[in-house]
Amino acid sequence: MKSVKMPETRNWLSYLLDSLVNSGAVPTWEGIDYLTSNLLGDAPNIHLHQAKSPYEAIQQFLHRVYGPIVEAASRTAQLPPQAMIQMFTDISLIGKSAVLVVYYPGHNQPHQLLLLDAVPAWDLMFENSNAFDQWAEERYGWIVSALNTVCQDPIQSDSAKIEELQPA
Repeated sequence: MKSVKMPETRNWLSYLLDSLVNSGAVPTWEGIDYLTSNLLGDAPNIHLHQAKSPYEAIQQFLHRVYGPIVEAASRTAQLPPQAMIQMFTDISLIGKSAVLVVYYPGHNQPHQLLLLDAVPAWDLMFENSNAFDQWAEERYGWIVSALNTVCQDPIQSDSAKIEELQPA
């Protein structure tokens, strides 16, 4: 998978499209239509309402929107080689779905929650691309800030804690 570089002036809609196309998730012409019809316009999102399997449609939608934002944040914060980030969704068909971004520092250390975002998927529509850019930039900033915090102050492994408690 080709890595897409985040531009200095952040146009998140373009970045999402590049990410989706480069990952092979959608061809360019489908990606443009998918993003504009699912992100721009009036709520509720009729495409999610009319889906034959709305659970899967919402899950795919949230991964396509949040995934590139999480990926960009993880590259900005420069994760240690053994660390990784995982995104999870808890889909609700009648209320807010949850998007969780979790940091795994590696070496059997406890994981840490970076982002818990309650998302009304049906209503996740924006007036224009600038409104979406502001929304995406906010989430990106939250994740980068949380990553910088956990990467600067890593949790000690259990074995290191035990060694500290041992008498000299």
